[in-house]
Amino acid sequence: MKKLVFFACILCLCTSFRYKADDSIVGTWINSKGQVHLQIYKQDNKYYGKIIWLQSPNQPNGMPKVDKNNPDHSLRTQPIIGLVILRDFTYRDEEWTSGRIYDPESGKVYRGIMKMPDDATLNMRGYIGISLLGRTETWKRVTK
Repeated sequence: MKKLVFFACILCLCTSFRYKADDSIVGTWINSKGQVHLQIYKQDNKYYGKIIWLQSPNQPNGMPKVDKNNPDHSLRTQPIIGLVILRDFTYRDEEWTSGRIYDPESGKVYRGIMKMPDDATLNMRGYIGISLLGRTETWKRVTK
């Protein structure tokens, strides 16, 4: 009986650590240039990220920056703030994979992988085809 209780406790500890790691990506992140805040959230067991702050949110004419490079012409007038740029990431083996990263500067969509080497750092890699053909951007957690 003692062995069964011990095994149950170990099992609970292991699953609680995994759950914590799963949701540890949730929060607000700032890019390496300090220009963008991204809010990552979980919805229906997948992870998404939307832009919630820009260092320069307006165009020279005073109007909000819009998604002018979107390949869908009907979406080119939507504001950058509020734009969902991370979609459909799933957690597996200490990384978030199988998602898509939209780059509003180019209007292109990339496959993505995200990893957290520590609680305050997020490495986001966008690529085409295989992950060797891509670029990694390091984001830092915004603390209040």
